[in-house]
Amino acid sequence: MTAIPHGRRFRRTARATAICALAVTGATVLTGCGGDPDAGTNGVGKLSAAKIQEKSRAAAEAASAVRLSGTVATSGRTYRLDMRLKDDGGTGSVTSKGTTFRVLRVGRQLYLKADADFWKQADGGDGKGEGTAGKLGGKYVKVPQGDPAYKKFSGFTDKDVLLDGLLTLHGTLATDGHHEQAGTGTIRITGESGHGGSLDVSLQGAPYPLLLTRAGNAGTLRFSDWGKDFTTTAPTKSDTVDYGKQLPAS
Repeated sequence: MTAIPHGRRFRRTARATAICALAVTGATVLTGCGGDPDAGTNGVGKLSAAKIQEKSRAAAEAASAVRLSGTVATSGRTYRLDMRLKDDGGTGSVTSKGTTFRVLRVGRQLYLKADADFWKQADGGDGKGEGTAGKLGGKYVKVPQGDPAYKKFSGFTDKDVLLDGLLTLHGTLATDGHHEQAGTGTIRITGESGHGGSLDVSLQGAPYPLLLTRAGNAGTLRFSDWGKDFTTTAPTKSDTVDYGKQLPAS
């Protein structure tokens, strides 16, 4: 057997190392270089897709708080959300049809804050609501719990309701490789080969959902700040309007 000179062996090893380094810099970690993509992780990458989804849901439910941002398409409308949620409240912004309004819930009390144009549209946009819009625009408006708007908008601030409705993949579940979101390694699971949506689950720490692509082009959402508390405080009286028992139909 002819011995391979030490220098040549070194060059071959260095070349192989360089190729492996390049291979793992993409979104998907390649395993052909002998590395274990699940080494040093929380281990969920080795589980079945159904088990990953189960653990991810459990982690999300157990978390005290979360931030979510992105788009949700439902009932013929697309909403852009940037919300921070916790068990007893939530706050953030919602944009739909070019109009942005803020939503704040402190305990059971819900507030909406929007400009006058939003309230003009809510009142039918026929000019009759100019006075109402002027009073409500730029203020936190208390939403009565019996008002239809309460049920419609409080869902944006309810962590359990919102996550339960969103974190659902449709069809047969499967894993779709190792990926990365904002510097954190993830395992991706899909429903019906991606047609039923996909979910990236963190491989570091608790297996939190980090990126959701909903089925049927119904939006994409990013999740962050899991477990990071924040304060929800009722607005001052001078910045609040109590409109009464029912708001303009929005």
